[in-house]
Amino acid sequence: MDNAVIADNFSLLAKLMDIHGENSFKTKTYSVAAFNIEKLPAPLKDTPREKIFSIKGIGESVGKKIVEMLDTSKLAVLDEWLQKTPPGVVEMLNIKGIGPKKIHTIWKEMGIESIGELLYACNENRLTLYKGFGEKTQKNVLDAIEFYTQHQGQFLYAEAEAVFPQIHSYMKKLFSPQSVHITGAYRRQSPIIEEMEFVVLENNDSIKPKFISSQPPELLEEKDDTLLYQLKNGLKLRLYTGKGFLEEKLFLTTGSVEFTEAFLKSFSSVKFGKESKTDEAAFANVKIPFIPPCLRESAGIIEKAKKNSLPHLIQPEDVKGLIHSHSNWSDGVNTIEEMALELIKRGFEYLVISDHSKSAFYANGLTEERIKEQHHYVDELNAKLKPFKIFKSIECDILNDGHLDYSDNVLSTFDLIIASVHSNLKMTEEKAMMRLMKAIENPYTNILGHMTGRLLLSRNGYPVNHKKIIDACAKNQVAIELNAHPRRLDMDWKFIDYALEKNVLISIDPDAHTLDGFDDIRYGVLAAQKGGLTKEKNLSSFSLNEFEVWLAKNRKKKGV
Repeated sequence: MDNAVIADNFSLLAKLMDIHGENSFKTKTYSVAAFNIEKLPAPLKDTPREKIFSIKGIGESVGKKIVEMLDTSKLAVLDEWLQKTPPGVVEMLNIKGIGPKKIHTIWKEMGIESIGELLYACNENRLTLYKGFGEKTQKNVLDAIEFYTQHQGQFLYAEAEAVFPQIHSYMKKLFSPQSVHITGAYRRQSPIIEEMEFVVLENNDSIKPKFISSQPPELLEEKDDTLLYQLKNGLKLRLYTGKGFLEEKLFLTTGSVEFTEAFLKSFSSVKFGKESKTDEAAFANVKIPFIPPCLRESAGIIEKAKKNSLPHLIQPEDVKGLIHSHSNWSDGVNTIEEMALELIKRGFEYLVISDHSKSAFYANGLTEERIKEQHHYVDELNAKLKPFKIFKSIECDILNDGHLDYSDNVLSTFDLIIASVHSNLKMTEEKAMMRLMKAIENPYTNILGHMTGRLLLSRNGYPVNHKKIIDACAKNQVAIELNAHPRRLDMDWKFIDYALEKNVLISIDPDAHTLDGFDDIRYGVLAAQKGGLTKEKNLSSFSLNEFEVWLAKNRKKKGV
């Protein structure tokens, strides 16, 4: 059992106790434990049992429960609270905007025990009758429930990727390896996956008996040439079946409807080969270059292929520097030196350390005095770690009026500024655009961070006019971040093409808070490939020398 699971168990325990109205001192013990465990650099499973009790924030009671989880993979007291709580009440913890205290009121005072009942109560305007539930809160709860229910059965690409090897291996064992081929949204690297799709060159009658096991997936739908199953984790598994040509089936099921229809209309004479083991021959057959699956979303890419102008897509190994990272100076886990040493080991050339600014008090944002201390520390590290270089940066909050979080004098002490919105996210488009445009026009802004503030499958971003923002970034020499965290992937890949047209640089940044967070670069690259990004147009692909030249030119153009 890893630290994240142990922390999640304590966090859930604290929330359940709050829902039941338990003593707040007891619940705080477990929520604090969850927070501390999440920040631990070393796995508890590798820590000698006797040393667990001496870790900061872990006392006798919490320590015993950690040992129990490590030994049994269970926490008895958590199971007891779960048994005392209706499943629908527990599920309410997934609804944004209602914490344990409000759920206590919903359950104990309103008598509501499921999300469906809560939605009905909102529609009847019943929540406003209770203390702490005004009209605005009720509307937010209603919106959050609708958002939650719409996204059930959907998975982030990273979540689907985690289970893909197991599913793929299972499928190849059931059928011959030559008969099983991944297709659909997963093959196109879509950020959100609703179904894991495979071409299986067997008939339904021979496929279905092979799925009979002690825990068979549920068969949801059957047609002559498709079977739709649901796995125990909720992920749907769609099989395109039959004994047709692999090339044809793979081609027809990989691209979006728009792409596939446009291709067949444009090349009505296309013929699919009998012997092909991929769908590459379909493109050679009509005398255009192979279009990678990730680009098969829109009709426009077909015209680029006809003109032989497909982009040479960026690859994960093209990223040379890590831009946008948080250390233990703010809300990250590791020291700056630990982060730099890990990047040196991985072959990177530089690190842009960009902790939170002072308004992000919840994330231990840096005061002006602490900025001076950090800069002195970075100077010492740079002298020690040459030729690797650490750049002094900050993820500077864009305040409610569009100003940045520090004075110009303070901003001028950084090598570069990433400007991001973190507060007052519920805005009209007019308000959001005012804040973003003002920040973009600030001469100290070098990169616009996570443009919409979205969290995939959890929170819609604030509304923005993407093209106007891109135009403003072009005018003010501001790069746009593609935040590579798999829950963000913000800016959306669909607008990369327009940014490239306007000669705006994209910056694939992991927003890393741990060393493992560096791995998220890959998800940013996969999303960027869908938008046709090349390494030449990605800021974090610049070599150390190229990056320093860009910074100098950027400052000169802006007159700072």
